[in-house]
Amino acid sequence: MKRDVYKTLLEWRNALSRKPLLMNGARQTGKTWLLKEFGRQEFRQVVYCNFEEEPLLEDFFQRTLKPADIIPKLAIHAGIDIRPGETLLIFDEIQMSNNALNSLKYFCEEIPGLHVAAAGSLLGLKLSKPRSFPVGKVTLVDVFPMTFLEFLDAVGESRLRMMLESLPSLDSIPELFHGKLTDLLKVYCVVGGMPEALDTYVREQSLEQVRAVQRNILNTCALDFAKHAPKEDVPRLGIVWDSVPTYLARENKKFIFSALAKGARSREYESALQWLTDANLIHRSYAVEHVQLPIAGAADRNAFKVFLLDVGLLAAQARIPVEAVVRGDELFSTYRGAFVENYVAQQLAARPGAEAGGLYYWRSESRKAEVDFLVSVRGLILPLEAKAGVNSKSKSLGVYRARFNPKLALRTTLLNLKQQDALVNIPLYAIGVMPRLAELTGLLQSIHP
Repeated sequence: MKRDVYKTLLEWRNALSRKPLLMNGARQTGKTWLLKEFGRQEFRQVVYCNFEEEPLLEDFFQRTLKPADIIPKLAIHAGIDIRPGETLLIFDEIQMSNNALNSLKYFCEEIPGLHVAAAGSLLGLKLSKPRSFPVGKVTLVDVFPMTFLEFLDAVGESRLRMMLESLPSLDSIPELFHGKLTDLLKVYCVVGGMPEALDTYVREQSLEQVRAVQRNILNTCALDFAKHAPKEDVPRLGIVWDSVPTYLARENKKFIFSALAKGARSREYESALQWLTDANLIHRSYAVEHVQLPIAGAADRNAFKVFLLDVGLLAAQARIPVEAVVRGDELFSTYRGAFVENYVAQQLAARPGAEAGGLYYWRSESRKAEVDFLVSVRGLILPLEAKAGVNSKSKSLGVYRARFNPKLALRTTLLNLKQQDALVNIPLYAIGVMPRLAELTGLLQSIHP
């Protein structure tokens, strides 16, 4: 399948100054496939080393981390001469070998001409610990579940994607295309962007088979809890993980530790929540009251919402019937619009230039008004309201606009593309091209608070 991150890999391959590439992302987001396909397409030969399948590879890194000593051993093992400029050396499941992870520093310093790429499941847990990887000596690339735009490519609708990416103005999209894109979005909200689930849908055209794949992925996540998490956190991980759909179903989606279990305290569950964050299984969206740059500095780290990494997995975890796809717009309003917010959070997290440190939303000091997301476009902070249906009215967005007087406000709904003065309605299926649509207004030249 076509992945947008492939362009980043090409840029890395052709860079004059290059560091080893370290691919970070949740399990089963397609990291291994990407690296193998990249090697097959762009290099004469590939040396693939999987530290989980072949744990004895660790022996090559026990006594030395010098590439001059390691490369000959890897070449003998693979039966291939490893040559800079011709060979892609892949270290997969590198989290299983801390020595191999730290050897990337020396590959960077001593043999920069060799293309070295690494990836691993739960690698984010390694990266979250001090001195666990070569800081400043690797190029980090994040891999997310496939976006809706990538979904269009996968299901043979690349022309619709190209149309969205090249819209010349904010005129409404032809109704024929608008209806088709809305129907495709319904499917995406059930299938999601996990590559195996999407591949199953493309091949089998069966949502039931897709759901079976998603259940297997969810079970794999639960097994990871028991295998990789601290023992004391394992029961709490299960409670937090299972609670996400419940929180999203509430009117106020703020994550409250005391609601997890009777007598639950934040200090008991914070480590479990952080484990899920570092494993890239959830996205946190932090509350902001005083809008200012940098937005991360204005966030309240004690007040946040939690979203799953993939809207399709959310549908499976919440046991939403696959038949909901064909019942009008019911899917979008299910769980108080939770699927819409989770979908938008997923697309925003995956976009280039996403906000550092997570996602953000605005709430008033009185807690009576709340805007679903704050997004940065060309360094300007814009409010973005996400609505589940075609009722586009939002009191909270009005409160925000009255207080901060932004030059532009954004809303994403099932309605067609439309600009009303300084407010733009973006169809949910077009949220992936939101920055370009915002720029088409011509209103982003002035300084925003």
